Amino acid sequence: MLVRCAFIETYKTPFYCNNFSSHSTMSIYQATTSAPVNIACIKYWGKRNESLILPTNSSLSVTLSQDNLRSTTTARADPSFTADCLWLNGKVDPIKPGGRLHTCISEMKRLRAAFEAANPDQPKIASFNVHICSFNNFPTAAGLASSASGFAALVYALAKLYALPQTPEELSLIARRGSGSACRSLFGGFVAWDMGSDDVTGLDSKARQVAPESHWPEMEALICVVNDAKKGTSSTSGMQRTVVTSALLQHRIGYVVPSRMADIESAIADKRFGDFAEITMRDSNQFHAVALDTYPPIFYMNDVSRAIIAIITEYNRLSDQPKAAYTYDAGPNAVIYALTPNVREIAQLILYYFPQAEKIVIGGQEVEAALPEGFNEAVAKRWEVGSVKGLIHTRVGDGPRVLSDSEALLNAQGIPKVLA
Repeated sequence: MLVRCAFIETYKTPFYCNNFSSHSTMSIYQATTSAPVNIACIKYWGKRNESLILPTNSSLSVTLSQDNLRSTTTARADPSFTADCLWLNGKVDPIKPGGRLHTCISEMKRLRAAFEAANPDQPKIASFNVHICSFNNFPTAAGLASSASGFAALVYALAKLYALPQTPEELSLIARRGSGSACRSLFGGFVAWDMGSDDVTGLDSKARQVAPESHWPEMEALICVVNDAKKGTSSTSGMQRTVVTSALLQHRIGYVVPSRMADIESAIADKRFGDFAEITMRDSNQFHAVALDTYPPIFYMNDVSRAIIAIITEYNRLSDQPKAAYTYDAGPNAVIYALTPNVREIAQLILYYFPQAEKIVIGGQEVEAALPEGFNEAVAKRWEVGSVKGLIHTRVGDGPRVLSDSEALLNAQGIPKVLA
């Protein structure tokens, strides 16, 4: 089996100890890492190879700050463990032979075995079973990219446990086998997943950092949590149906995405937010059109989702260039990208239509509901409290972090602390 668990405190300075002494005289081989959520601007939807998880098109995302959204994972190898075991959010997550978890763990063990063969002085731990504990500090399977951050944290934790020399780009090949979008969470900033053309090995289908988070630090995001429940149609099953039944998908992957990828990379390089915003919104619209074109159709958005689109569209009408960009993954939750000077005004606008039971604070100051001058109030109705369950303010962030052993999720016996 495999592991993922629970940790909610703010992360401190990363520290890694690959081989430290416990209360006994035996060495402990353990690493704890965290990995970020990424939200795509150019969507990944559809696989041309289910086994290798090779996408039908390239994609691009923004990595969000781990100070707000993250998966934390502790991985430990020990000769006393009788099987590989994974806990996710305090519950056992079975490692099925041939499944995605099994594939990722097996690949990481293979790399460690090769490393040991090339470095005979290294401890022989590749054959040990592993206990892995992982925890998401946000709802799992609700359209907030939990599988992306989760598999990225898993692969990164095992890489640090095994002291592997592989680069994030190389590790992205393995994370991709767990969850396609996970490959993009191996980098911070703005990240592309190049679809590649090698359908035999898939070695050219990997993540690439387009720009680090320091390139455009003013890029922020306001996440409207419309529904934090597990979605009705999983991304995996939804993609399979779309590839088989949607004619619009074929047009998208053949004609639309290639030019959008080039255009959005150019917009990011030049920090042209207006172009970035328009491309992001258009691609979100088309992704959900493809979902609707699937047979039977897939509905990920709801009335609240569509109201937010109307509100952001009206907000952008007031300016020469868009100042906000909505995007929706496979769920009803809205992610609104904006630059720092405009985030508070957008939050005021969202609060006007979707009041919150709790105070919303941005930049140390409470946000009050308000409409910008000239805004057409009639574009949407005012919803009751709870229609948007919460607002998360975050920004572009870094890639995976190595954490100190004090933040480990496993106790001295290799069992999740939350269960001990």
